[in-house]
Amino acid sequence: MRAEGLCRRPRNSSLTGLRLVWLSPQDLSSMERRNYTSASECLLLGLSSRPEQEELIFGFFLAMYLVGKAGNLLIILAIGSASRLHTPMYFFVSQLSLVDFYFLSATIPTMLENIQTQTQAISYGTCLGQIYICILLANMDNFLLTAMAYDCYLAICHLLHYSSKMSLCGCTLMLGSSWAIASLHALLHTLLMAQLDFCASNVIPYCFCDLILLLQLSCSDTQLDQFMIVLVGGLIVLLPFLGILGSYTHTAVTVLRVHYTRGKQKAFSTCGSNLTMVIPFYDTISGIHLRPSSSHSTDKDSLASVMYTVVTPMLNPFIYCLSNKDTQGALGRLFSPKALSHRL
Repeated sequence: MRAEGLCRRPRNSSLTGLRLVWLSPQDLSSMERRNYTSASECLLLGLSSRPEQEELIFGFFLAMYLVGKAGNLLIILAIGSASRLHTPMYFFVSQLSLVDFYFLSATIPTMLENIQTQTQAISYGTCLGQIYICILLANMDNFLLTAMAYDCYLAICHLLHYSSKMSLCGCTLMLGSSWAIASLHALLHTLLMAQLDFCASNVIPYCFCDLILLLQLSCSDTQLDQFMIVLVGGLIVLLPFLGILGSYTHTAVTVLRVHYTRGKQKAFSTCGSNLTMVIPFYDTISGIHLRPSSSHSTDKDSLASVMYTVVTPMLNPFIYCLSNKDTQGALGRLFSPKALSHRL
């Protein structure tokens, strides 16, 4: 059921003490004389409005959550335990698994809790927290995929400069700057969102809070928010994506000139597994956040959001395990009888 009226955030409230009140149309004439102290809530409709489907959705997402968490954790442990995988490429792969490990926790637990408790309510502060974490971790996926493409490009096209440019110091600097930029970008949108008032409805037809959809519920002027999404988001998403395409294109041209068949297969296997992550990730991100607001569809955007927040992080360990003999060998040694007996 939609809540009609106006939702206003007090101007003197802090981010952790946000309070909203929902007024009926009869109260609008006297709203300026009111003290708005009621607690704020939004309603998450989830993926289906049919109660008979909730049990199926709960089981499906719980399975994806557990499989994704376990898979990413195994990748981290396998890379950490195998000294031969302590290379820049696998350093970024382990960081990607770590980010995806937490990405799965950003939205699914709240969704599962709402289904289990038969409630759709989520506080406005929690909603802002979800937006911050999703933007932060999506940016980190973006930067780590770019770093992996750059690593592949250097290893094949500029091998003589690889050691100097992909040193431990260089990799740490790339990772640290990525976290800094991602944090600032997420903080920018969260602070802008915290200044808005919301009216007419508190219903979010998603299973988690999304920046674009929450902006559509606002009765404030959101031109600045929309402008920053296109400008900053475009720079942060499109520039790395173009860099990735350029890196893999140059790498593919270089590999095709090589006469060593086994070397070609290994290079294409590495680049192919990375592209398997890149294409769906950037397709869904750009489709949601860089399209004109008039072209958005709630159903399509909801499925696309699930794709990059749930499906892509879950698939990451399978992509790198099934297509990479090094990680398969590391996992085999990690769970070999000798290794297990040694740990016991």
